[in-house]
Amino acid sequence: MNPSVTRRATKIVATIGPASNDLDTLVRMFKAGVDVVRLNFSHGKAQDHIERARMVREAASLCGREVAIMADLQGPKIRVGKFENGKVQLESGASFILDAACELGNEERVGLDYKDLPRDLKPADVLLLNDGLIVLVVERIVGSAIYTVVRIGGELSNNKGINRQGGGLTAPALTSKDMEDIKTAMSFQADYVAVSFPKNATDMVMARQLANIAGERYDHKPFMIAKIERAEAIPALQEILDASDGIMVARGDLAVEVGNAAVPALQKRMIKMARASNKLAITATQMMESMIYAAVPTRAEVSDVANAVLDGTDAVMTSAETASGRYPVETVEAMAAICLDAEKWDTCKLDVDLRSTTFSRIDQSIAYGALFTAYHLGVKAIAALTESGSTALWMSRNNIDIPIFALTPNLGTQRKLSLYRNVEALALAQGDDRELVLEAVEALLRERGIVSTGDTVALTWGEPLGVVGGTNALKIMQIGA
Repeated sequence: MNPSVTRRATKIVATIGPASNDLDTLVRMFKAGVDVVRLNFSHGKAQDHIERARMVREAASLCGREVAIMADLQGPKIRVGKFENGKVQLESGASFILDAACELGNEERVGLDYKDLPRDLKPADVLLLNDGLIVLVVERIVGSAIYTVVRIGGELSNNKGINRQGGGLTAPALTSKDMEDIKTAMSFQADYVAVSFPKNATDMVMARQLANIAGERYDHKPFMIAKIERAEAIPALQEILDASDGIMVARGDLAVEVGNAAVPALQKRMIKMARASNKLAITATQMMESMIYAAVPTRAEVSDVANAVLDGTDAVMTSAETASGRYPVETVEAMAAICLDAEKWDTCKLDVDLRSTTFSRIDQSIAYGALFTAYHLGVKAIAALTESGSTALWMSRNNIDIPIFALTPNLGTQRKLSLYRNVEALALAQGDDRELVLEAVEALLRERGIVSTGDTVALTWGEPLGVVGGTNALKIMQIGA
C-alpha cells in the first residue's frame, strides 16, 4: 500500500489523451496518485474510448488497485464553423457575420454548427468566442445571419466555441451524439457519466434514465455528475444537486458566461452546497495549465489547487495537462503533493458540523456516530462494511484526519468510491456469519498495514449482513495480539 496515496484525502481526476495513451504512462500516473480517469467524449471515436477504458482497467490491475472511469459527454458545444484558410484575424470595430447558412468562412462571415443560434439572440447581446478572448456585440439579426461588431478582436480559427454573456441559449443539454456516447460508455461500464451544460434537474433525470437503460444489459448503473457551466444552472443548483450524484465546478464555460470575477465565490458556494447535500464535488479547468509545457506549476496554480482542497472539494481535475501536455506524470505528482500539504491545514470542525446536522435514517445516524466516536477516541481508522457506499459518503462529507476505509464485496461500488474524499475502498467478501466477517476485517486491515496490535478501529456494518442501506451497528474494535 502506498501511504502517500492512501493518506491523501483529496482525489485526483486525470483526463487521458495522446500524451497518456499508453500503458506505461498510465501505470506511472496511477502510481503518482490518479484516482479517476476522465474520458473526454468531445474528442475521438467510440472505439477510441472503448480501447482506452480497456487500457485503464489493465493499468489499474497492474498497480493492484481500482481506478474509476468517468465518461464526460460533449454536450451542445456551440461553435463557429470552418474557415477557407483555417483562421481569420478579427479587428476591433470591424463588422463580422455569424451565418447559419454559410458553409465555409472568410474575413467577413463564418458558419455555425448550432443552426438555431439566430433565434436565441437579440440586438445588443454580447457573444464571447474562443473562451472569451474575442467579444462580439449583436447589431441585428436577418434570417440566418447575425450581424455583429467586434468589440475585442483577435485570431478566430475553426470550430471555436460561442457563449452568450449571461447565458440563455436554448440548446438542449443532451444531443443525439451524447445519447450514442452514453451507450458506448455503458458498454465498458463507466463508473461516472458527466453531463455537460445541464440547465435544470430534468436534464440530469433524462441523462440518468438513458444511462440506466443502456446499462441494464450489463447490470450497471453509473453515478451522474452535473457539470455546472451555464449561468442559468446557478439558480437551479439545488435541484440539479438533488437529481445528481455530484457536480463538477467547470470553471471554463462558466467563467465565460458569468464573468471571471464571479467564479471563485461560486466555486466555494457550489462545493459547500454539494457537501451539505451529501453529494460529490469536482473542481476543474486550468488547475495546472502551465504544466502543459512546463515541468513545474506556477505559484498561482499551487494556490488554486490548495484553495480547492481547503474549500472541501472531493477531487481536483486535470484536462489538457495530462491529455496532451508534455508532463502528464509530473502534473499528477505535483497535484498530489499540493493536496497533501493543503490538507495539513484543513481544520477539523467535526463537533460544529455534527451539531448542525439533521438526519432521520438509522444508517446515517450510525455513520455520524462513528465519526464522532472516532474523533474523540482518536482511533487509527474508520472501517465501514458497505454494499452501496452510502455510509462512506456520509462520513466523507465531514472533515476528519482519520482515514476512512470502505470494505465492500461490490466491484462497482469499490470503483465509484475512488472519488470520495478521505475514503479508500477495499475489496472484502462478506458472508452471513458476523464473527467470521469481523475476523476478515481485522486480517485485511493488518495485511494492508493500516493497523497493528493495540490499535483501535471504529467499525460499522449492518445486520443482517449484505443488505443495501442496512447499516445499523457500530463497534469500537481493538486489534488483538
